[in-house]
Amino acid sequence: MDSIDRKILQALQQDASIQVSDLAAEVGLSTTPCWRRVQRLKEAGVITRNVMLVDPRKVNVGVTVFVSVRTSMHSQGWFEQFRAAVEAIPEVVEFYRMSGDVDYLLRVVVPDIAAYDQVYKRLIAGTQLSDVSSSFAMEELKFTTALPLSYID
Repeated sequence: MDSIDRKILQALQQDASIQVSDLAAEVGLSTTPCWRRVQRLKEAGVITRNVMLVDPRKVNVGVTVFVSVRTSMHSQGWFEQFRAAVEAIPEVVEFYRMSGDVDYLLRVVVPDIAAYDQVYKRLIAGTQLSDVSSSFAMEELKFTTALPLSYID
């Protein structure tokens, strides 16, 4: 991956809907070679998908809740059941297995505390958890989906 690929990735992370001709001009290529590079990045799995970002407040899910989960269960069967339960909750937009004191971390988006309570009840139903701790984000200070590209070999 060279500096032009990095420029392409940086531009696409800012606006995936950019026309190939505009992208090519931005990175200093003609249209066809630029299009080929984008296709190569997709085929290599560097670009995994194209999405549009939606303003959470405009779709009434402006409250972000970070949910820390601890469990004493660590079997594969338990994990598969828990994972299926979490994946079935559309308000959970991120789900991580963690190191340290917390076993799992979830990011949940909802309109209000009452809606989160319903998510919480679905999360704990039928799943053995030791502790569920919720923290409500008071203010979003930084949010980006763009990854840093300075670490590319």
